[in-house]
Amino acid sequence: MANCCNDNCAADAGSSPRYRRVLWIALWINAFMFGVEIIGGLLAGSVSLLADAVDFAGDAANYGLSLAILTRGLAWRARAALVKGLSMGAYGLYVLVRAAWGALVGEVPQALTMGLVAMVALIANVGVAAMLYAYREGDANMRSVWLCSRNDAIGNLAVMLAALGVFGSKQGWPDLVVAAIMGLLALSAARVVIRQARHELAQTPAGRCERP
Repeated sequence: MANCCNDNCAADAGSSPRYRRVLWIALWINAFMFGVEIIGGLLAGSVSLLADAVDFAGDAANYGLSLAILTRGLAWRARAALVKGLSMGAYGLYVLVRAAWGALVGEVPQALTMGLVAMVALIANVGVAAMLYAYREGDANMRSVWLCSRNDAIGNLAVMLAALGVFGSKQGWPDLVVAAIMGLLALSAARVVIRQARHELAQTPAGRCERP
């Protein structure tokens, strides 16, 4: 690839004003929903809601990181994606450990609170995912942002199903199963993002000129 010190470096969709605006909107939505789900998860005693709240916080931080490196070169964006992939993996491990702990404690969450909070979160995540859909095939950084939003929407649907399961069975295992699935989804997405980021870093020549 040619030297990237010219204007073509920033010509991709990832540096467009529209993409930057979408990331800002996504950041504020995720920060707000973090607070909503933390409160809802604590009130309901739901592991899957608390896990989703942590995910919202991580996504807000990831959107902020993406905004910080939008105008930098591919290597910088790949490094940021690598950090995000590792954070997604750490989140997945946390959720799995939290679900295992919940199985030992045996608490039954409040199904109605679970379902209502998950529905609000689903609306928020579907909106964010729709805004980011056009950028899903970009570089590793853009792909990581899209995967986070897609997995979040899937996770919200799963929490709603878990709420129905808790309501019908009067037991906490549906909540724990969904939390474990969310953890596995995070690990799978982390693997995809880390693999693409490492590939992009390997394709960047050592002497390539990057934006400061």
